[in-house]
Amino acid sequence: MNYLEQSEEIIVKLLHYFITDKNYNPVILHGAKNEIWLENLDNEYKIIRIVSNYIHNDEQLEYDVLRTKQIMKSIKKKTLSLKVPTLSIFVNLGENVHLDKEKSVDNITCLKVTNLDDVVKNNTILEFFPDINKTLDYKEEGMNLFLKLTSEINKKTEKDAKEAEKIFGPKKPIVTYTLIFINILIFMAMYLFGNGSEDSLTLLTFGANYRPLILEFNQYYRLITSSFLHIGILHLLFNMYALYIIGAQIENFYGKVKYIIIYLGSAIFGSLLSICFHDGISAGASGAIFGLLGAMLYFGYHYRLYLGNVLQSQIIPIIILNLFLGFITPGIDNACHVGGLISGIFLAMACGINKDRKMEKINGVILSIIFLAFILFLIKNINF
Repeated sequence: MNYLEQSEEIIVKLLHYFITDKNYNPVILHGAKNEIWLENLDNEYKIIRIVSNYIHNDEQLEYDVLRTKQIMKSIKKKTLSLKVPTLSIFVNLGENVHLDKEKSVDNITCLKVTNLDDVVKNNTILEFFPDINKTLDYKEEGMNLFLKLTSEINKKTEKDAKEAEKIFGPKKPIVTYTLIFINILIFMAMYLFGNGSEDSLTLLTFGANYRPLILEFNQYYRLITSSFLHIGILHLLFNMYALYIIGAQIENFYGKVKYIIIYLGSAIFGSLLSICFHDGISAGASGAIFGLLGAMLYFGYHYRLYLGNVLQSQIIPIIILNLFLGFITPGIDNACHVGGLISGIFLAMACGINKDRKMEKINGVILSIIFLAFILFLIKNINF
């Protein structure tokens, strides 16, 4: 086997291992020739580079490291990460390159690989990928090996594409439409069977959030019914428009059942935190909608490489702007917004986006319980 065939075999085997065994995904970078970038933000090495470009001397290697550092700055900004440890594996270094073992510069580890022994005996690789020795050992050789590995890589990428399609593919937001319909129907009922949506007695009759009735008369149903009431037509229109825009996306990303859990759960958490700091009558879907924003924030962080700059340019600014308006505008129950937002993040984590990340789901449940306990502690100890 000549050197070119050997290097190609190493590349295919490494790609197969990192993609099919370690769930790395290819990253498309413009201008990156003869090198393959793989990402897995859940791994210790978040980026793997397999470089087949011929590097003649130390100066060219230094330039490669410098260029990689520049690309990493962009990735760190996009992924909101302070550090993005990167493993650069070079399979085509010239004799004038002095990289006998490895070199680490600013979270970039450079490894020289000329054969498979360099891979399975390297201390750095074995530390973070201890099973690589077993998975690189195949009975097939030559073209049969190449066809086997590429076929399995293609199957993995097709599976990932189908998973992404299930998440990102458009679906009819039936739950969102139903929630909007219920809110509008109740708003109309407040005029048909009461004195209108701005009348205090009517609001209380229909289940508005009011601290004395909840704490002294145990009317806990108000924690959820209040999220379906609105004070005035502008309040209704603003919240229903926000629900139509944000709710449809969350229902699409998480599915109907998880969406309902996040929506109703955030509404309850928001109402609970509201009675800690708000002593008047409170109503509106804002707490639930801020919960959906929290779920969007969690989703955007989870899929930040896929969504590009959407997290920084759209999701976070919308949340900050709405919270800011809530703090400076009189009469706005911002405690409900904050409670909904925080619980939305925790509940989204507990529900999970896909079947993986079991430990993260457990953490989401634990954080939701801790947050609930914190709010209940506030309710019990605040001197109203």
